[in-house]
Amino acid sequence: MTASAPDRYRPETRLVHAGTLRSQFGETSEALFLTQGYVYDNAAQAERRFKNEEPGFQYSRFANPTVAMFEQRMAAFEGAEAARATATGMAAVTLSLTGQLKAGDHVVAPKALFGSCRYIIEDYLPRYGVASTLIDGTDLKQWRNAVRPNTKTFFIETPTNPTLEIIDIAAVAEIAHQAGATLIVDNVFATPIFQSPLALGADCVVYSATKHIDGQGRCLGGIILGSQEFIDKHIHVLLRQTGPSLSPFNAWVMLKGLETLPVRVRQQTDSAATLAVAIAEHPKIARLIYPGRPDHPQAKVAQKQMRGGSTLVAFDIKGGKKAAFRFQDALKLIRISNNLGDAKSLITHPATTTHQRLTQAQRDELGITDGLVRVSVGLEHPDDIVEDVLAALEAV
Repeated sequence: MTASAPDRYRPETRLVHAGTLRSQFGETSEALFLTQGYVYDNAAQAERRFKNEEPGFQYSRFANPTVAMFEQRMAAFEGAEAARATATGMAAVTLSLTGQLKAGDHVVAPKALFGSCRYIIEDYLPRYGVASTLIDGTDLKQWRNAVRPNTKTFFIETPTNPTLEIIDIAAVAEIAHQAGATLIVDNVFATPIFQSPLALGADCVVYSATKHIDGQGRCLGGIILGSQEFIDKHIHVLLRQTGPSLSPFNAWVMLKGLETLPVRVRQQTDSAATLAVAIAEHPKIARLIYPGRPDHPQAKVAQKQMRGGSTLVAFDIKGGKKAAFRFQDALKLIRISNNLGDAKSLITHPATTTHQRLTQAQRDELGITDGLVRVSVGLEHPDDIVEDVLAALEAV
């Protein structure tokens, strides 16, 4: 098999060509290798493969040609030395943390996290002797004060889920490195199109490829990116031995998704900005949150580290849960779903879905009110999206 070498090309071109492995048949589209194992020419070759003395594939739990293409393409686009794909985004988050940690270590993270990420840090890791401190991620003083002698890593997502707070990646990375810790950034909401955490000082970037990378609601997947040293030291063996591997079919779907990622994300972002403008002054909305607007609480940080706004818009409907439910039920085009980054516009009510396990006091602290909804803007015509939202607001 031969691999393409598109290092000289611009990022959008890499998303189409990077990492491509062609078989003897010279196929145009990436080949889909649905195989569990691989045969060897002789016993000595099998021994060399397992000793890592000869390159090649051994078993698809370890590595697979289609999965390898996805990993190499994402690494080329992200500007990472290495990447390992996982079965889901949460598998990527969990491995990026557990691969670095042991009993007695300490993690610092913001309180504003996706519900499952917060569960891993706040509930799961302490079962194995890993302590955690949750803080206001926008307050750099709190990051400094949270550091302990045994702090091993910081974890952030920015923009945050679901209130779209922006955390200063470069500043947090500096604090982490001064403490001898690493920084993991969940970059799902910004996407690699609009934010490059590694260039800002992060040690590791994770994605739920289920979201914008697939982009059409088809498959689950995740990926971890970083330096070769980080991947080899913290991720490679753990992934190989515990088995949260991405299926070759899902990797093939993700490869197809990467080809159109810039076009989709930019269109969705433009439409999200249009929606934000259209409803910003609506009398039935108490609060609008969109990272691309100058009235965003962290607008200066967003402008510094992001190349665009977001495909997501959050807003608080006056009247609480009853009004939010009535609004969602009145929508005709936008569908109720807890996914995001899809070609179809989707809406969720975080207080009763993604963040329902938090207490009322915890949700209040994070600004996740009973009236808050989060819209993931799709690829429909922006006027149709705006008209659907405005019509549904009339029903509130």
